[in-house]
Amino acid sequence: MGSVPVFPGVTLGDGSLVVIAGPCVIESEAHATGLARELKAITARVGVPFVFKASFDKANRTSLSSYRGPGLDDGLRVLAAVKAAVDVPVLTDVHEPAQCAPVAEVCDVLQIPAFLSRQTDLLVAAARTGRAVNIKKGQFLAPLDMRHALAKVTESGNPNAFITERGFSFGYNNLVVDMRAFPMMRALGAPVVFDVTHSLQLPGGGNGVTAGQAEYIVPLASAGVAAGVDGVFMEVHEEPARAKSDAQNALALADFEALVTRLLRIHEAARS
Repeated sequence: MGSVPVFPGVTLGDGSLVVIAGPCVIESEAHATGLARELKAITARVGVPFVFKASFDKANRTSLSSYRGPGLDDGLRVLAAVKAAVDVPVLTDVHEPAQCAPVAEVCDVLQIPAFLSRQTDLLVAAARTGRAVNIKKGQFLAPLDMRHALAKVTESGNPNAFITERGFSFGYNNLVVDMRAFPMMRALGAPVVFDVTHSLQLPGGGNGVTAGQAEYIVPLASAGVAAGVDGVFMEVHEEPARAKSDAQNALALADFEALVTRLLRIHEAARS
């Protein structure tokens, strides 16, 4: 299986367990920077590589009135400030081909949202930046279908692509995770990450918002790491109830260190 270098000291697929974490959406520069500092300190203490994630625009919110984020220009300014102040690799979503080049000037990883995982022009534009590309598996795709999305990136000249599982649509307002998906997708030759918190969404299950089941983060994350993923993706907030996006499925910052410590032990046991 290939490995994907993201940042000095952070490589997906090299045998380590990489943690990608941060708020769902950028709420302010102070909030993003402060949370990045906290997460970096915890992951350094535990001994796992860390990538900070936050979105400048949540383009697929349930309601028109939902907070989407600061937008491209202000969002990139914030992410650049976080990167400079905290010295961490940064990941964010891109939604249109024209966003890829400016995002690549700031961010280390360009993320393809799950609903856009079949959009050829977006995948090719992200690939051509030369940055690492994280392709989230669509909620409507079988694991092995990701070979086509992966090929759109690699055949565009960029070998540094990885795949993220974030649940599969199961009936109305529900997602499930099939643990068979992890070895299936790793067999495609790319590292695989498990987005635990988005997998616990209940899409559209609230009153004009996405509901969620954060109480199941620990068992689901534990099972995914035991199944052999290369990284774990989590939305983390110091006060999830006040988060401006995905409040019901975010992990509380106070619980982050204990969970990462647990996952690292499971990862080490699974590898041995």
